[in-house]
Amino acid sequence: MGFPTHRPRRLRQNETIRRMIRESSFSVDDLIYPMFVVHGSNIKKEIDAIPGNYHFSVDKLVEEVKEARDLGIPAIILFGLPERKDELGSEAYDPKGIVQQAVRAVKKEVSEIMVVTDVCMCEYTHHGHCGIMKNGYLQNDETLELFAKTTLSHADAGSDIVAPAGMIDGQIKTMRSALDEHGFHNTMIMSYAAKYASKLYDPFFKSGTESTVAFGDKKTHQMDVANAEEALREIALDIEEGADIVMVKPGLYFLDIVYRAKEKFGVPLAVYNVSGEYAMIKSAAHLERINEEEIKWEIMYSFKRAGADLILTYYAKELAKKI
Repeated sequence: MGFPTHRPRRLRQNETIRRMIRESSFSVDDLIYPMFVVHGSNIKKEIDAIPGNYHFSVDKLVEEVKEARDLGIPAIILFGLPERKDELGSEAYDPKGIVQQAVRAVKKEVSEIMVVTDVCMCEYTHHGHCGIMKNGYLQNDETLELFAKTTLSHADAGSDIVAPAGMIDGQIKTMRSALDEHGFHNTMIMSYAAKYASKLYDPFFKSGTESTVAFGDKKTHQMDVANAEEALREIALDIEEGADIVMVKPGLYFLDIVYRAKEKFGVPLAVYNVSGEYAMIKSAAHLERINEEEIKWEIMYSFKRAGADLILTYYAKELAKKI
């Protein structure tokens, strides 16, 4: 019996042919750069748990956004650290809040970049939960009112895309209605549609936004990590309520959800390469256990192969410099 007709290795024999037949493509246009903004001036302080990423004051943030633009990165997502925290997270919807200040400054100086703003309460409440708490339980409908106020304050500041992170029932309908009623018909919504209650967020909360919960957890509103069908139901609801883009978060451990969501719905799909995923790679690379440079590209292609259109990643600038 002769050698089999098909020799798949023929199509792997050099980089040129591998590049020519590559099934998934990844470009700078896929990237959204997460950024953290704080009160003050002349501040650029590295975040210990997310190395290579920083807390920026508004002036330094604008400088960084200009650099991101020059690298071809099309969008940023802003997370704010408030000057004060209270029970109702009032700075989240204050027209003079830190995110609102940052949006105005960025849109004035770097108008061509897309600004996404995180709509959530956890950074702004003293208890670290995503809304109004009573008897240890997050109050759904009362929290929706705060989401609407926050959404409008972001849109008024110039946000292009508002991104609700709370997994609160009815959040997309509430936000879309508020935006349309106030004339913000073109403000887009990118929903954290399938957001799991994951420990992979810990570096973000402990060091990024300094908003670790004071008691309890977020498992009554974020999803059980064991569930997949529930994720598809959540995504369907958000699309029905008016989401323009849906997101799966975290990314690496939930590629099955990314794939199924893209296959089922075919809408613009984002994935968040979260802080814990990033920190694990950084830590292992620091110990010389892995090759970080090659692995971060593998990660991006895994997202694209699964069906993601957009990737929120702390590697955004590093990747953009090499594309």
